[in-house]
Amino acid sequence: MTTNDLTQLRDKIDGVNLQLLKLLNERAEIVQEIGEHKEKQGVARFDPVRERQALDLIIKNHDGPFQTSTIQYIFKEIFKASLELQKDNHNKALLVSRKARPENTIVDINGEKIGDGEQRFIMGPCAVEGYEQVKAVALAMKEQGLTLMRGGAFKPRTSPYDFQGLGVEGLQILRKVADEVGMQVVSEILAPQDVEKALDYVDVIQIGARNMQNFELLKAAGRVKKPVLLKRGLSATIDEFINAAEYIISQGNDQIILCERGIRTYEKATRNTLDISAVPILKKETHLPVVVDVTHSTGRKDLLLPTAKAALAIGADAVMAEVHPDPAVALSDSAQQMNIPEFNEFMDVVKAFKNKLA
Repeated sequence: MTTNDLTQLRDKIDGVNLQLLKLLNERAEIVQEIGEHKEKQGVARFDPVRERQALDLIIKNHDGPFQTSTIQYIFKEIFKASLELQKDNHNKALLVSRKARPENTIVDINGEKIGDGEQRFIMGPCAVEGYEQVKAVALAMKEQGLTLMRGGAFKPRTSPYDFQGLGVEGLQILRKVADEVGMQVVSEILAPQDVEKALDYVDVIQIGARNMQNFELLKAAGRVKKPVLLKRGLSATIDEFINAAEYIISQGNDQIILCERGIRTYEKATRNTLDISAVPILKKETHLPVVVDVTHSTGRKDLLLPTAKAALAIGADAVMAEVHPDPAVALSDSAQQMNIPEFNEFMDVVKAFKNKLA
């Protein structure tokens, strides 16, 4: 074979490569159209039956020098790339995605901002039990310069016999104390019909882990002009978490704070497993601020400080934890709440740590 013959063959290969490229791009455009139709219909992108049918058709008509297994491998890679293309298009379309809005969303809670680069703390009792209890915690928070107070008035509990919260009375106590001390109230709302009535009492609507996929509640929260703190579900994937936030923003409310609070795994050493890597992933994939709840993720007071440090070090916009004047008599989650001296020690250490990071 002469050099000229080799050059001609290589030119043929280049021509075939360009034909393949053109066909692959044509195929990709069709795949994108299919993805759009599937999204409108709420159909899963991956259809194993359809993939098997396509592979069978290809193999049936294959009569070239490649082994059947090689052809099957090549087309499976093409199918895989097509699924990724559909996924990318879906993510581009999400209003919460970083692609839709490159700049960070800063959530403004009556002048207290989450997501502006300053790392903050959200503290308070697990459940509102009475005025004096909430006031004691609020005063301790004020001494530490904190203004974002969490507190549960409605408590979704695993057992129906556990303390379920004081309801609207609890919201009234939170509001009264917040107005007296100068706090902003973060409290969970359980049902769509309760969102409107909560507006007079809370500054941030919290949607808890058990309600992350309560889609009617998400939409109701999206229709009001009030910041929303959305907690990750008990076993939710990051994609499911992001799509839950999309339900809120799709209704017009972009003031959303994502909260990583641990997920359920086989591990029993902690209440949940803190997925610390979720923080940078969520901040990369979305433009929303991210909070880490170190109390519910660990369920252990001895782990609050190291996990809070980890959250701050990895870039969380805020750390959330629970405080009670006398945890031993708390009506819910007594073992995981700090008392006020422990809270003060915790804050002194994390403030110093935060300053070192700056």
